[in-house]
Amino acid sequence: MEVLKEKVEEEEEAEREEAAVRAERGEKVVRPMEVRREEAPMTQEMLRDLEKKLSDIEMAIPEKLSTFTKDTIDISKLPLSYQSNTLKEEHLLQVADSFSRQYSHLCPDRVPLFLHPLNECEVPKLVSTTIRPTLMPYPELYNWDSCAQFVSDFLTMVPLLDPLKPPSHLYSPTTVLKYQEGNCFDFSTLLCSMLLGAGYDAYCVNGYGSQDMCQMDLTRDVCPLTVKHQEVVQEEEKVPPKKYAIKPPRDLTSRFQQEQETKKLEEIKAEEERRLREEEERLLREEDKEATQYPSTFLWMISHPESQRRKPDVEKAKTDPLHGLRVHSWVLVLSGKREVPESFFIDPFTARSYSTQDDHFLGIESLWNHKNYWVNMQDCWNCCKDLVFDLGDPVRWEYLLLGTEKSHLSLTEEEEDGLNDDDDVENLGKEDEDKSFDMPPSWVEQIEISPEAFETRCPNGKKVIQYKRAKLEKWAPYLNSNGLVCRLTTYEDLECTKTLEIKEWFQNREDMLELKHIDKSTGLNVDYFKPGHPQALRVHSYKSMQPETDRIMEFYDRARVDGLVKREETSKTMTEYYRGRSDFLSYRHVSFGDRVKKLSLNSAESNPRPIVKITERFARNPEQPADEDVAERVFLISEERIQLRYHCRDDHITASKREFLRRSEVDNKGNKIVMTPDMCISFEVEPMEHTKKLLYQYEAMMRLKNEEKLSRHQAWESELEVLEILKLREEEEEEHRLTISIYDTKRNEKSKEYREAMERVMHEEHLRQVEAQLDYLAPFLAQLPPSEKMTRWQAMRVKDECLSDFKQRLIDKANLIQARFEKETQELQKKQQWYQENQVTLTVEDEDLYLSYCSQAMFRIRILEQRLNRHKELAPLKYLALEEKLYKDPRLVEFMKVFV
Repeated sequence: MEVLKEKVEEEEEAEREEAAVRAERGEKVVRPMEVRREEAPMTQEMLRDLEKKLSDIEMAIPEKLSTFTKDTIDISKLPLSYQSNTLKEEHLLQVADSFSRQYSHLCPDRVPLFLHPLNECEVPKLVSTTIRPTLMPYPELYNWDSCAQFVSDFLTMVPLLDPLKPPSHLYSPTTVLKYQEGNCFDFSTLLCSMLLGAGYDAYCVNGYGSQDMCQMDLTRDVCPLTVKHQEVVQEEEKVPPKKYAIKPPRDLTSRFQQEQETKKLEEIKAEEERRLREEEERLLREEDKEATQYPSTFLWMISHPESQRRKPDVEKAKTDPLHGLRVHSWVLVLSGKREVPESFFIDPFTARSYSTQDDHFLGIESLWNHKNYWVNMQDCWNCCKDLVFDLGDPVRWEYLLLGTEKSHLSLTEEEEDGLNDDDDVENLGKEDEDKSFDMPPSWVEQIEISPEAFETRCPNGKKVIQYKRAKLEKWAPYLNSNGLVCRLTTYEDLECTKTLEIKEWFQNREDMLELKHIDKSTGLNVDYFKPGHPQALRVHSYKSMQPETDRIMEFYDRARVDGLVKREETSKTMTEYYRGRSDFLSYRHVSFGDRVKKLSLNSAESNPRPIVKITERFARNPEQPADEDVAERVFLISEERIQLRYHCRDDHITASKREFLRRSEVDNKGNKIVMTPDMCISFEVEPMEHTKKLLYQYEAMMRLKNEEKLSRHQAWESELEVLEILKLREEEEEEHRLTISIYDTKRNEKSKEYREAMERVMHEEHLRQVEAQLDYLAPFLAQLPPSEKMTRWQAMRVKDECLSDFKQRLIDKANLIQARFEKETQELQKKQQWYQENQVTLTVEDEDLYLSYCSQAMFRIRILEQRLNRHKELAPLKYLALEEKLYKDPRLVEFMKVFV
């Protein structure tokens, strides 16, 4: 720390000297300007030129700093633990103050400890109690990388007010999550709480970092998504060479020429690097020279407006005057728990992991978790490369509380022998005092992340990160109508003006589109799909969506019946690759010719392209001998020839071949053509008698002609499938529908409609119940004069009419059931009589129909009989119930008292 203090003093002295020189230079320049102003006053034309120059200047307006301060936080609804301290916390603060005073006395050259900053309620809280270990209910937040990425995406970085000092306030993780803003210490506290809850041995670190890391400047870093991972190439097992195998040709390329080309490339690369270094040095010299000529910032901006756009490479050459003094906070994860093999750092701003030897981390003052606080007593002259993270070593790490899980280092035998025995004797009679003090529980409430906030991630659902020659944009799911969640734009230049390629990631698409890669230099578009596409499409590479152009389609072969893996199409050819077919077809190549008819709209359906040649290759069928198992089949349609090549036996070096001259079955006069020996040319490794017969050759040719028709038809179907896929892709790109889970009640329209339909049904059912409870006396009371009061005689008449009407309804219902019962019985008897008369001539189907009808008729008769019997039983009871109800009706009860 003495070195850092001397460095600060030297820099302050240099700044004072530079300010004095700048003041002198400013006096010398201002006086000639005043003289010139007196001698040559500015005209209207000069003012217009000056106004034009000022309008051409492009000023880089800095972004407005966030207003996340203690004044913007609503503390009225915060719990009591935020606004006050318990007795144990007060005791802990006293212990921390005592520890801080002793530390300042013993280490006066060190900066004050970051022990108990104020929280959002202006209450001092120990930093260890601000950590609240919490296991989130989301499986995605169970690993350190996903936790760090969530914190990095969810929060917005707010720089420290003083880059040389820790903040005066440390807010709770719940407040930081609510406002989605915070500095590096807020980031680290939240991330450490989540990692501790997930079972990691994590610590918050107060130290010093590089300028890029403290300011979250990634413009000099390469985007991780642009780094291509090295694929592990699995070495195939070398098949032992056959005894009579043909030796490969010798490699006749000159090694000397290869070495010369390599040297030439290295020289070109070194020359390019040297040129770039010279260009940077020249720009720096010109900048310094012009700065001395134009000390006024106003004149410098007028004369050189292009200087507002500085190149990142030039800025990289400059050194940070505050290097080693910028305060930063990050997270340390020690090895041991969660199977972590080696300790590492996590930068909460970028969610990247770094080795403890990385140059971005320049020193550590202290670190803490939810149980204790440790001060680093090791020298950081070599950054953090020589630090030993054994927190149980009190020489390297001074702890605040004795109650720590980190065990102390055991003493060596020499140290044990050197202990003073007299001190042990003196301390024998003294009782051991328990000076340990447990860390009180965290004052922070339970950290909760709502499903909506977890899904939204980024503030307002969007976040933009600028990298070197790249820009990364992130969106929340369902924020964009096309399902876009991430876009990576790669540029050719450092100013990010010339787009090189674009990668877009999608989620929740109905067409299962996952990634779209657009190469601006070549115009090539590549679409990647997840399993589940209607056409089992996996990858689609194309330059144009017009048919019969260059494109490559890859499929999920297990999801297709034909086992198609890949289809390559050009304007003249179509190549298909298959896997796992029952006919062992693995390759088909179709060559097309020019169309004879030139229509305004040519397509495979209206005007298909003429097929010139079809080449098919087959895998080895182990059930057939190699001499009869076709390896390659070529249909030369324009030449009317068919070529066959068979598989080669393991003990042979050549394979059998056969060629047929395909002719039509009849000539021009209609006469049948007879098979002749010259129509089949064959080469057989081991000739057999049956293959030389004309009958065998004729049958083989007829079979090949049918297979040729089938292959041509399959090629035509492939063309139609390409058109169907292209049409489907155009519709999908226009509509870009998104899938919504049935558990997402807010976005699922079908679930919402079903819920509304159920509510309507319940409402209608309620209305029916209300209607069922309508007044049964209303039709009869309506016949009475409305203004007159009801008399006893009228009440008796209303009762009798109501009972007689109800009795008639019961009788009508019984008659209706009886009529239906008799009708079904008569129809069944007629059907039985018809069956007795035509029983001999009936077929089996007629008998089945008769039995089915009888079964259904008996079922209907039985149901009607049951309904009739039930009606006869319930009718008297219903009549008596209505009569009793009428006697108790409030409108008739006064007149019915006499009859009760």
